[in-house]
Amino acid sequence: MFKPSRRILLSALGGGVALVGAGAAWRVTRVPHKAVVPWNLETGPLRDIRLEAFRHAILAPNPHNRQPWQIRLLGDNEAIVTCDLERRLPETDPFDRQITIGFGAFIELAAIAAAERGYEARITPFPEGAPGEGARLDRRPILHVRFQRDDSIAKDPLFAWITRRRSSKLPYDMSRPVPKDVLSKLSGEAGGMMRFGHAVEADVAARLRDLAGRAMVLELETPHTLKESIDIARVGAAEIDANPDGISLQGPLFEALGLLGSDSVRKQALDPSSNAYRSAMARFARMFAATPAFFWLVSQGNTRAEQVEAGRRYVRLNLAANALGLSVNPVSQALQEYPEMRAHFAAMHAICGAKGQERVQMLARLGYADPVGPSPRWPLGAKLVA
Repeated sequence: MFKPSRRILLSALGGGVALVGAGAAWRVTRVPHKAVVPWNLETGPLRDIRLEAFRHAILAPNPHNRQPWQIRLLGDNEAIVTCDLERRLPETDPFDRQITIGFGAFIELAAIAAAERGYEARITPFPEGAPGEGARLDRRPILHVRFQRDDSIAKDPLFAWITRRRSSKLPYDMSRPVPKDVLSKLSGEAGGMMRFGHAVEADVAARLRDLAGRAMVLELETPHTLKESIDIARVGAAEIDANPDGISLQGPLFEALGLLGSDSVRKQALDPSSNAYRSAMARFARMFAATPAFFWLVSQGNTRAEQVEAGRRYVRLNLAANALGLSVNPVSQALQEYPEMRAHFAAMHAICGAKGQERVQMLARLGYADPVGPSPRWPLGAKLVA
């Protein structure tokens, strides 16, 4: 079989794969298949309402796609959900705030799916207590859920969008501003403990584009935070299918580079002088520059309960935005708590109008873009524990 030289493959990083060899063409057109099977829920509902709810819940957005949930079924109608502590992000998320937000998104999808079957999901966050101020998550449950039959419960119109929900990292169409009436519709999904904010005005959106973009660059230029991402990068379809979590690097370019071996690709990605590194920087610059609007969620404080609520509200906003034809992409780098990000953290809170103990929990890009495919997921069975 033809195997491109290292020189040819590395030169391809600058602008796409132009030469891979006829014998290797199939290698550069592969896409993951096994990794996206969990999104196909066309089969009838499962008999156990908990499994039915959780097969939808595992499709929730979560930081770096770590999918840290562990589900234990109790009795006939209960479950507890804990965190796989090996799937946290200690460098970019040192207090597990973003991981906790991901659990909120997870349980909101479970509740929506349960309502579709006529069940109420009665949710108790941190039933055995939450970690103290400044502490990380531990082995105590994050969520306890009891599924109670309730024929009067209303079905949620967002249910139809669970399997169609996407997070799009593409550049958005700057010729199509986001109408204010659309933002008004979205704001209805951000009640509870969250305050919804948004920016479509040119000056504010420009400030957010600049600051969010600089925060992304800082994360990429900080060795310990960059390495955390590169360590969980999955290069090419075969690797994504084998480990459908973390950061997926797919497409013809990465299929070709995969011929060098994943470790070689990761080494390139960690080297600021490499074409791979510069290519990533340029891609993110284009992405932020093409962002017509942003929205954010602000809580009164920063308790674990508020973090869970932020996740619940964020995923509803994501679903509602997709239903309105919009693309969404969370960009919370400037909200992260590691020391190097401190100045951007303060600046982002000022732009978003957070005062005193208030906390910006989520920031997301908003606009119109071409459709994208679903993110890889582990199947539900991989998340059930005895």
